[in-house]
Amino acid sequence: MSELNPEHLKSVIEIINQGPFFRHMSMTVTELGVGYSKVVADISRKHMNPFGALHGGVYSSVIDTAAYWSAYCDLPEDQGLVSIDLKVDFLAPVLDRIVYVTGRRVKAGKTIYLAEAQMFSESKKLVAHGTSKLMAINNKQTMNDVVDYVSADKLPSKFLGKCYAT
Repeated sequence: MSELNPEHLKSVIEIINQGPFFRHMSMTVTELGVGYSKVVADISRKHMNPFGALHGGVYSSVIDTAAYWSAYCDLPEDQGLVSIDLKVDFLAPVLDRIVYVTGRRVKAGKTIYLAEAQMFSESKKLVAHGTSKLMAINNKQTMNDVVDYVSADKLPSKFLGKCYAT
């Protein structure tokens, strides 16, 4: 694989965090690298179920996000990913205001990727674990689609040695 362009990764983080769902969920992708990602979510009342506990959909959303972005750096610029499976294990209630989620790409195949994510409370307690299967697809759900959707500037090339993203 060619060497990743740090300016591209910086721009990707900035652009994806502008997405409406990320903003609604108060979650931010803070790091991207080959085989990993980090996500932080600020938990508030809007994330709670009617019983006052963190809604399972929040656990799932942040696990899905971290797992997905952990596979991003493996892709050529003209490919995107779609989640085809997500399994989340709820291990403990979230009692803190912030959660940290680390994503790790487990296996990158030709078309199927396996990723996992772990969600930690602010007090460093493991509160959830999940796995995701992702399918690589050509010319769909690429970063160019994100750029168009959020009306962002064109990204720097993903890999060093190129002038612009295609």
